[in-house]
Amino acid sequence: MDDSLKEKKTRIYLLFILPGILFIVFFMLIPLFSVIIKTFFMEGKFSLDSYFKMFSSTYFHQVFFRSIKLSVISTVICGILGFPTAYYISKYSKNKGMLMAFAVFPMFTSPVIRSFSWMVILGKKGIVNDLLVSTGLVARPVSLLYNEFSMVVGFIQLFLPLMILSLIGVMDNISDDLNLAAGNLGATRLGAFRHVVLPLSVPGLVTGSVLVLTGCLTAYATPQLLGGTDTRLLSTMIYQQAMSLGDWNQASVIAVVMIVITVCVSSVINAVSRKLNPTV
Repeated sequence: MDDSLKEKKTRIYLLFILPGILFIVFFMLIPLFSVIIKTFFMEGKFSLDSYFKMFSSTYFHQVFFRSIKLSVISTVICGILGFPTAYYISKYSKNKGMLMAFAVFPMFTSPVIRSFSWMVILGKKGIVNDLLVSTGLVARPVSLLYNEFSMVVGFIQLFLPLMILSLIGVMDNISDDLNLAAGNLGATRLGAFRHVVLPLSVPGLVTGSVLVLTGCLTAYATPQLLGGTDTRLLSTMIYQQAMSLGDWNQASVIAVVMIVITVCVSSVINAVSRKLNPTV
């Protein structure tokens, strides 16, 4: 191909991607780095006092570890529930499109509406407590709202579709011939699943886990409504610092911490996935 033609095509490609690059730079990177840089300056001078103040706070420690714990728990449960669901839809379902539509359908509903629905279901006069009392399992309604349990339930409903879709996209590309070949070599169905399907599904698990984990860490409406004021997470703590206390600097520090956590967690998950499946 002529060099002038290559150069012309390159210019055309750059012209097409230029609007996207400008959008990312002006509406994402510049605001992000402006927030990060401001946290390192107080009264015009470089200072780490904002970070020392935040990390020395016992309240921040509680919120930080609670956020990590609930995000990890929700991700693990989504993986446990999503893997067999995605495998069935991908390999055995005759109505794949319909089941995928059912899996994705909750995503079309606002997180606020879904959270209010769980408030009705899990409340002391809700469906779950009515069922527990009527069956005699408990003598009086139990508290299922405004705690870590209700937040995990909300997270699972909110992000399980992302895990299922990520896994289906990968499982669809796993050829059935591989299972047949494993069977011909003497592997049982369980052995073929363990040594063929599971390793090849790691990319979907990685993608789904990153989406769910980062989603749980950054979600606001669900923990705010289902966690209440006594069970804060990092996302709701940002709102508390900025809007209730008026401390925008500390809110920015928490935002930076959340960004660092997201990057670190994604890196760890990718590193583990490479150990499990070097082809990832």
